[in-house]
Amino acid sequence: MASPPGTLLAVKVAPKAARNAVIGWHAGSLKLCVTAPPEDGCANAAVIALLADVLRTPPSSIHVRRGARSPHKLLAIDGLDEAALLARLPQR
Repeated sequence: MASPPGTLLAVKVAPKAARNAVIGWHAGSLKLCVTAPPEDGCANAAVIALLADVLRTPPSSIHVRRGARSPHKLLAIDGLDEAALLARLPQR
């Protein structure tokens, strides 16, 4: 059985922001703001929740592949190929 399509997404996260929002593309990464602090995985959970809402996909399909303790993260998104992912995100 073939695995579902998936893709990687580079993001830059600004924690402790005034609101949760997708800001747009900057230097090849999607910039996100989340209200959660960067402590105990709170900001990572907020990033996953925000992207799940924007991408209309379950939070369980989004995983931090690299950068769990950094503002620069690489996320794996299961179930969406690159074209579908980009179609659901703000344009560059």
